[in-house]
Amino acid sequence: MSLIGGEDARELRAYLGDLLFGSVTIDYFTRPDAKLFVPGRECDACDDTRTLLREVTQLSERIQLRVHDFFSDDPAVPGMKVDRIPAIVLGGRAKGRVRYFGIPGGYEFGAFMEQLIDVGNGRTDLSPKTREALQGIDKDVHIRVFVTPSCPFCPAAARLAHKMAVESGKVTADVVEATEFPDLVRRYDVHGVPKIVVNESVQFVGAEPESLFLEHVLRAAA
Repeated sequence: MSLIGGEDARELRAYLGDLLFGSVTIDYFTRPDAKLFVPGRECDACDDTRTLLREVTQLSERIQLRVHDFFSDDPAVPGMKVDRIPAIVLGGRAKGRVRYFGIPGGYEFGAFMEQLIDVGNGRTDLSPKTREALQGIDKDVHIRVFVTPSCPFCPAAARLAHKMAVESGKVTADVVEATEFPDLVRRYDVHGVPKIVVNESVQFVGAEPESLFLEHVLRAAA
């Protein structure tokens, strides 16, 4: 079953054709195809995520999908520091690391498509002041943004985090689909989304404007 309808696919193909100028690699980490249930290798969203990503790659010749078996000895797994599935790592012209954990569905799908463009082009619409501040960071920063597909405010927070990773080689930005990873929800005490955790030390809830989001990141990096 197709996840991206015919009319939507045509519109997205035109959208990417107009705005995506560089190449993007989607590294997708999943479990191997198996007809039998294997304890410890469950991943309810893996198949739908693979289907969605395959359909996305059909929208533009500039997008390439590489599928990895998380449970194999594929060197990409430790190389990209992926510790759970489904996981998506976007490669292109981003300076930092841009990742998704879980399927980018619902409201997150639009943000995902926009992020493909940012990563491929290697630039964002962050303000000059924000870009300058990010360039001054000399400590690694890890941003986690917890989201749900039904949250209309989550894409704004997800986009800000990923834009910062595009602009700074010191930033790793993860968008985490909260309902798929209850262990992380418990660990970070997620009761509302978007919830943002920066370097394990700074936490806040809500879609903050760019200037306040940056303040939290700089505080965590100090």
